[in-house]
Amino acid sequence: MKHVQDRFDIVRQQWKQERPDLDASGIEVVGRILFLSRKLRRSAARKLARLGLNLWGYDVLASLRRQGPPFRMSPTELSRTTLLSPAAMTNRLDRLEAAGWVQRQPDPVDRRSLLIELTPEGRDLVDEAAGVRLKEAIDSLNPLSESERRDLGDLLRRLLNESDETEHL
Repeated sequence: MKHVQDRFDIVRQQWKQERPDLDASGIEVVGRILFLSRKLRRSAARKLARLGLNLWGYDVLASLRRQGPPFRMSPTELSRTTLLSPAAMTNRLDRLEAAGWVQRQPDPVDRRSLLIELTPEGRDLVDEAAGVRLKEAIDSLNPLSESERRDLGDLLRRLLNESDETEHL
């Protein structure tokens, strides 16, 4: 495979020239991951916007849908699953409830608590959106072979498992 120089190669070369005492090799990987993250988020957001849904809304609805019937979770579980703070989750749940896609239900086990449940409209929407979102994710990996996808997934998992953020997952 031919190596095509990109902006991160140039940044590393510039640092090497200007500050040879610094190791700028990490910027090639970290810079690319950060840039790719923004690019992938924009692509997913564009596809979901066609359904009237944004990425965070999809994440919440998809978390509920993946639970299986009756498609409900506590707000705390949703916060953990989507990596959102409880305050951010409350705001998002208010907006999803106003759209008619989720509803708050009393917890049958603990009357002091609430559960968040997908409405039939929310389930229909997330079922359609999941097809769009998962296809977009596969399409974004088209430049890689199956073997490269597995290798990249393994490498990224390793980085995530070694990071300080792992405790929040």
